[in-house]
Parts: sequence; structure tokens; C-alpha cells
Amino acid sequence: MAGANCSLSLFKFKETSSSLHSSSLTLRFPTPRKTLNSTHKTKTIRSKKHDFRRNSSNAGKNRDEIEAVVTQKRLKDDKEKSRSQASGFKSFGTQRKEKKGFLYDLKDSQADSGNLQDATFLNAVVKVYCTHTAPDYSLPWQKQRQFTSTGSAFMIGDGKLLTNAHCVEHNTQVKVKRRGDDTKFVAKVLARGVECDIALLSVENEEFWKGAEPLRFGRLPCLQDSVTVVGYPLGGDTISVTKGVVSRIEVTSYAHGASDLLGIQIDAAVNPGNSGGPAFNDHGECIGVAFQVLRSDDAENIGYVIPTTVVSHFLNDYEKNGSYTGFPSLGVLLQKLENPALRECLKVQSNEGVLVRRIEPTSDAHNVLKEGDVIVSFDGINVGSEGTVPFRSTERIAFRYLISEKFAGDVAELGIIRQGALMKVQTVLNPRVHLVPYHIEGGQPSYMIIAGLVFTPLSEPLIDEECEETIGLKLLTKARYSSAKFKGEQIVILSQVSCRTSPSPLQL
Repeated sequence: MAGANCSLSLFKFKETSSSLHSSSLTLRFPTPRKTLNSTHKTKTIRSKKHDFRRNSSNAGKNRDEIEAVVTQKRLKDDKEKSRSQASGFKSFGTQRKEKKGFLYDLKDSQADSGNLQDATFLNAVVKVYCTHTAPDYSLPWQKQRQFTSTGSAFMIGDGKLLTNAHCVEHNTQVKVKRRGDDTKFVAKVLARGVECDIALLSVENEEFWKGAEPLRFGRLPCLQDSVTVVGYPLGGDTISVTKGVVSRIEVTSYAHGASDLLGIQIDAAVNPGNSGGPAFNDHGECIGVAFQVLRSDDAENIGYVIPTTVVSHFLNDYEKNGSYTGFPSLGVLLQKLENPALRECLKVQSNEGVLVRRIEPTSDAHNVLKEGDVIVSFDGINVGSEGTVPFRSTERIAFRYLISEKFAGDVAELGIIRQGALMKVQTVLNPRVHLVPYHIEGGQPSYMIIAGLVFTPLSEPLIDEECEETIGLKLLTKARYSSAKFKGEQIVILSQVSCRTSPSPLQL
């Protein structure tokens, strides 16, 4: 059922590394209520098991007391050693592993907890209650059963909130509740950025904003900077705080939108329900939005945060156009030029550039680029042979990062090598046109019924939920790797054979 488990793995990305062969980017969906019940049940079973073990050990009580005295002396020595190592952990900004059980310094922890408890930025984090009604893609005139979920959001000023797009996907009702308040207020979804997994909400009730202080956005963090994730994950109803460090900053696959944008990898715990919650630095500034984790047998503590650069792009797009228009794409398939023989064949003298393998017919690049061209610069920034460009002072990042910084309709200048000649061309960047859409916005999917035959456009939700194993290799290959030849092109499939005809069928 749709509400049984909201930790959905919507899109899985195959890893090239053999160590991550079983990994997949998993969307952290808001916390389902049924999951909370099962968690409480697990706790009850564990407590009974603990009581049984405690009662069965009464016969050796005297021996346990003797061992306890020896253990207490050892613990005292270990505690002295851990204190001498405390400065090393704090200098790196990491969370001390020694803070568990008897090694946990209770006095220090209470001081830190008290400071965070009184922090005003925590009051800007709210809990989101959403009712979802997703369409039935195999029976497109129907809807699936409703289910409810919870997530997180935070105030950004001007009567608006930010959360994840997947938290309010297919929403029929959205409510928010402030910290320390029992009143839920109705929220309206103003915009949903599918590619960047960000949604903009508004609350018209003035009671909700009394005494509210919006969050301040901070700069892009550096490696090993401390990060604190705040939200309302599973395991309880009150606000939750987890802490870690910034592990990596690079172009990351976004599971919800199947896109590649800048992302921050952290080692702080990100659980179902943390989606849409802010991540803070040591100055109380918001550096991003928690949205997904990497689930793998070979990986631990890998969470992802949407950086403020992507958030700023989303907000500027909405303010400029009055709606979300999306992130642009160059519309080409590129290949690295690490092979010296290949560079020599293409008459590329230096170790730079990426090869144009394929151009999408619906992109503006189809008018100015040709297959076999080598892109060596983008807006005056040199592109390396591995498809990377300079990033900050001593780092490099994927070439796609420069494209994602642009807006739909912007013009980019490309430096290319064509048959050994260096030239400059300009192209207009627009959002990519998918032959098989990843998301269907605006309600129900379209369909047509002719003599009891139900035809509907092929989409990724339909493939994932209904016919991934029976769709056929040729059709699946076309859906995954083919490009639309013109805007509006669709792949229409026979979805159902019905004995009844619809009284008012919708036209494609």
C-alpha cells in the first residue's frame, strides 16, 4: 500500500565502483505514522528481553558485584585517557565517539544542550503534515488510496517556508506546526522544483508568524566544517538535532528529480522525516536543506544536503518568472578526452576538452554544434579532459556545475575545436525535454480509450510501478536512452483492455 512504507527508493543509480555495486540513492520520504507504531513495538520487545536477562542473572549476583568493582576501576582509567584526547576531536569539529554510556561527560553535554535549546533558529523549523493522493498510472482515470506523512520545513521570511518537493508531492492538504505549539496551520504550495527537490510554501494566517524569526542563509561550507541537521524525523514527535561534518562537496545525483546538481555530503544522521529540514553551521546560519541518503551495505553515515547556491537559484527563478521554470541543460552527450591517441585524432593539442557524442534535436545546441566537436571552454572557463572545471581555490568540479548556475533562456559562449580549428559559438540554454517524463505535473496522466483499449503515454512512474519487468527490452532501451525529436513527442502504450468504454474520455 502507498502508506505502508514512505521510505521509497524512487530512482536507483548504478555505481561504477565495484565497492558500491549494491548501493542506491534513496529518497528520504517523510515519516509514515505506521512506522512509528512499529518502532514502539520494537522497543517493547527489547525491554522484555532485557528484563528476562536481568532476572536470570540473580544467581551470580555476588560474582557480578566483584566484577563491577574491577570494571569500575578500568572505566576510571579509560575516562582519564579519553579526556586527554578530547582536544583532538574538537579541533576537527567531529562528534566524539567516546561520548557513549559511561564515557559521556554529562556536565559538558548539558551545557552544550542548553545553549542549543535556547537558540532562536530552532524556532524557525516547523513540522509538515501532508496528505498525498497519487494518480493510478495503469488506470489513469482513478487515484490511488490516500496516505499521510510528516516532514520538516523552515521559515525564510515574507510569509514563506521551504521544504522538499517530495514532501508535498501529489498533495491534497498541507499543514504545518511550529515548535512548542499544538495548532496546525494550513499551508499552500506556491512552487515545486522537481529537479532540485525544493518546494516553496506560504501560510496566510498571521497567528502562525507571531514572534517568528526567519533563518539567515550562509555561504557554501568547506570540508570538515561542522554541520547540524534539525528536523522532525521518526522516533518521536519533538524536534531532533544531529551533528556531523561536511565530508564532500560535488555534483550529486538528485534521486527525486533524476538530475545532477551541486550537493553537500555530510556524516550527520539524516532519517525519514528530516526531509526539508535545515542544516546549520556553527554561526547558526542555514547552509542547506537535508533531502536524501545513500543506502548501501558498504557505506555508512552518508547523507546529502541541498546547498544554498541551489536554493538561491530556485528562489531567484520563482521571483523572476512568477513560477518555477527549471534548471537548464546544454542538450549534449559528452565523452572525456583522457586518451592521448583520441586527442591526437581530433587535433586537440593540449590536455583539455570533452567530446560531443550526441546532440538532442530539441536543444538549441543542435543548431550550432556538431558531433565530433570538442568543447574546451564555457563562458571563458577552460574545461579539462576529465570534464571538470576549477572550483574555489584548489578544487575541481564537474563541468555540469557551470550549466546549472545558468537560468532558462540564458546564452552561453562555448569555445570548441572543430577539425583542428578553434572557434567561439553561442547557444541558448533551456530545460531538457524528456521523451519519457520523470514526473507528471498538473493532476492525472492523460489517456484515450478506443473500443475498450486504454492508451496512455509512457512515463517513469508507470515503468517503475507497473511494467518495468514486462515492458520489453527494445521499448525500455528507447525509453531510457532515446531523445525526443520534437517538443511534445510521446511514447504511447496500450495500458489496459477494458470491456467498458469511458463516457468522456480525455484526449492526448
